[in-house]
Amino acid sequence: MKRTVIATGLAFAVSTGAPIAAHAGPTVDAVKARGAVVCGVNGNRAGFSALNSKGEWAGMDVDTCKAIAAAVLGDKDKVQFVKTTSQTRFTALQTSEIDVLTRNVTWTLSRDAKLGIDFVAPTFYDGQGFMVNKNTGAESVKDLNGATVCILPGSTSEKVASDVFRANGMSYTPVVIENKKELNTAFFGGRCDVHVQSTSGLSSARATVASNPEDYVILPGVHGKDPMGPAVRQGDAQWRDIVAWSVYAMMTAEELGVTSDNVDKMKSSDDAETARLLGTKGKLGETLGLDQDWAYRIVKQVGNYGEVFERNVGSGSPLKLARGINSLWTQGGLLYAPPFK
Repeated sequence: MKRTVIATGLAFAVSTGAPIAAHAGPTVDAVKARGAVVCGVNGNRAGFSALNSKGEWAGMDVDTCKAIAAAVLGDKDKVQFVKTTSQTRFTALQTSEIDVLTRNVTWTLSRDAKLGIDFVAPTFYDGQGFMVNKNTGAESVKDLNGATVCILPGSTSEKVASDVFRANGMSYTPVVIENKKELNTAFFGGRCDVHVQSTSGLSSARATVASNPEDYVILPGVHGKDPMGPAVRQGDAQWRDIVAWSVYAMMTAEELGVTSDNVDKMKSSDDAETARLLGTKGKLGETLGLDQDWAYRIVKQVGNYGEVFERNVGSGSPLKLARGINSLWTQGGLLYAPPFK
């Protein structure tokens, strides 16, 4: 009888479009009991997660964590950051040491399928890039014939360098260095003509290691696919949805022209999707187990995606990255959020 009643209720909700409130999952319960979201981060990657000159956490990955905290706990600052390495990051998530991993982690099939974790919405689309000193005169990778190239052994960068030079019929001399810090020192010290790494990694190194960042340029073109974004443990559908839609809220806000400065005014907008996003129409918050102002708080306290990008890695930041493929789909980029309905 009980099963029949539940089934009938679900059928009614589906047929009428009535929201079905999310059942509280273990992660949300733990977060609320603790009063903070625990985020695993790199901690040493400028523009994504690092301590700034004021000793405050800053970066795109940091802002993703803050958005989740604003949605769930009402305050973007209710976050605890845990530094993880490439060796410890997945274990920290699997063992519940952290609630969400936002450590410039690339979404791959093997990681998604084998590690007991779920990737959600990518927050930064990246790939391998080639950086040179401006005095080389190189304007594209086709100008690099005969160059010396700093490379981490066994890395994606090593394979990409080989593929790109071979595809363009060019030769190069690899300078293989196992330690990334030493690799950066070698390149900026002039030992190599070319530095190959993810474009975000190159930009971060340029901003923090180079004595004069303006002397270095990342050549046009992104090689390979490197989608990065938050990951959560498998088995907690509510938490996965909250993390995913916190990211989508920032993307949708930018698409709709909602910013941290005008969000209060936009709450009175007649646009249906804007009203649903900001909680003045419908009950989308209830379907996530949150209140109606969850997305409003994200935009008000953290900003839309464009604001987050610009202050952390954009043209006005030390990294000076162009939006490129991280532009909205309406502007020729890859950012595309499902509709708020």
